[in-house]
Amino acid sequence: MCGRYTLTADASHIAERFQARFEHADAWQPHYNAAPSQLLPVVRWHDERCIDLLQWGLVPSWADDPRIGHRLINARAETVFEKPSFRAAIRRRRCLVPADGFYEWKKTPRGKQPYRIILEDGGLFAFAGLWEAWHDPQTGEVLETFAIITTHPNDLVATLHNRMPLILHPEHEAAWLDPTTPHDEIGLILSTTFPAEKMRAYPVSPRVNNPRFDDPVLIQPLT
Repeated sequence: MCGRYTLTADASHIAERFQARFEHADAWQPHYNAAPSQLLPVVRWHDERCIDLLQWGLVPSWADDPRIGHRLINARAETVFEKPSFRAAIRRRRCLVPADGFYEWKKTPRGKQPYRIILEDGGLFAFAGLWEAWHDPQTGEVLETFAIITTHPNDLVATLHNRMPLILHPEHEAAWLDPTTPHDEIGLILSTTFPAEKMRAYPVSPRVNNPRFDDPVLIQPLT
């Protein structure tokens, strides 16, 4: 599961890393505790790479109630082509979810200890994501949402949790984003695991447990 992550870069840095035009960049504020239901950047393909702010928690186009998104923040890589909630999006509406870290909780005798997991160099990366557009039958308004794909953990994350978000290798990002990429190639990407030796983890304050806290102190190593 991936229920919290960080994206602390400014809009220009995100746009440069993903070679994309950032729509509404002036509305972006760094997040140190990104949580479901928030509006967060995703990279999509619309004749060019565009970064838009979408709500985290996927609402399928056929849903009767948008509150279903609260339960669909993640999609399992192993079943994403089969589940009704995700099978249309995995074929036609894939996206990159920019991040520079994510949180997992380790069970200890004193309770669950949160850890932040980042790349060894601390840089930006992309989760494999899916997006959908839901039309409100009452108002006609369109709600755009996304989910993060999860997979089996690498050796580092396995010490903390039995799942991890699917981090795309940089060389796979273009194929993932391209709606014409053959499904068998997408399947191969889904089966990859980001190498543990390119990542590191460190304990952080339990304040991250509360999504109302969203400040730089959260990503400081716990002493």
